[in-house]
Amino acid sequence: MKKNNDWKDRLGVVFSTNPDFAYQDEDQQPMDSLAPGQQKLRLRIEKNGRGGKTVTVISGFVGKEEELKELARMLKTRCGVGGSCKEGEIIIQGDFKNRIIDILKQEGYTNSK
Repeated sequence: MKKNNDWKDRLGVVFSTNPDFAYQDEDQQPMDSLAPGQQKLRLRIEKNGRGGKTVTVISGFVGKEEELKELARMLKTRCGVGGSCKEGEIIIQGDFKNRIIDILKQEGYTNSK
């Protein structure tokens, strides 16, 4: 059986003299998704570093990346605007903070602020 010697998987390891060293990546553990009522989503309006454009950023989602993307897709559709999902945050184009809070409460995300 051949060992996985991909150097990209070991970027955080400085050096090991042990020939049987097996690097374990802690990012590989699956995250359990919380129920919508237990999610503590935080919304904020940002304008800096975005070329003068205003965006609504939703952070604090705990769960799988697929579920975050599905929530982002639903919010973008209901608001009728574009956006993206990067690094655990949902970015919605425009100032839709109040509308997004109402939509999230309808969907069961009661701890949204």
